Amino acid sequence: MEVTERRDDEIKESGNMDSIKSQYVTDSFFEERHSRDLKAGLHPLRYKFSIWYTRRTPGVRSQTSYEDNIKKIVEFSTVEGFWACYCHLSRSSLLPSPTDLHFFKDGIRPLWEDSANCNGGKWIIRFSKVVSARFWEDLLLALVGDQLDDADNICGAVLSVRFNEDIISVWNRNASDHQAVMGLRDSIKRHLKLPHAYVMEYKPHDASLRDNSSYRNTWLRG
Repeated sequence: MEVTERRDDEIKESGNMDSIKSQYVTDSFFEERHSRDLKAGLHPLRYKFSIWYTRRTPGVRSQTSYEDNIKKIVEFSTVEGFWACYCHLSRSSLLPSPTDLHFFKDGIRPLWEDSANCNGGKWIIRFSKVVSARFWEDLLLALVGDQLDDADNICGAVLSVRFNEDIISVWNRNASDHQAVMGLRDSIKRHLKLPHAYVMEYKPHDASLRDNSSYRNTWLRG
């Protein structure tokens, strides 16, 4: 379902991360939520999402300090909820550097070590600050609207605001499935209408754990 309207309604979702017993949403759970949202006059999404915020402290990354700095700021599961959240988020040009904004399926933490992420990786695209906000919005609409191919394999996306550039990455579950990895690349290019001048890079999360870096020493370019 494409996201086609902006409504600044209040978010009517409530939830507790401790009650999530699985990273996967069962069919019965989705059907119950779908029915409830429809009765309320809302437009349910296929997935429930959470938005997290990280204000990085320059220096060496330690596991404890990194996890402590990640803060969940909101969650939603309807079209109306998305726009209510998105319209109140600061645009990338207003965020301090270095900052990360994480947009993930609910139940998945934006950490390399999370069970949904540990065997996966991410596609990385570097943008100038002049155009990053537009591409970020287009990507979020594709994620929320379930428009990217093999959506079940996608964990989330990250906007990393840096001093001279902004970096957008899309995380997937399985870095060893080359066909799925390349299919995700093609889907991102197609939905973002990415110009040929942009180079996409892929890096497995286990490589990031080894070199303690998100965006250096990438493994694949395409």
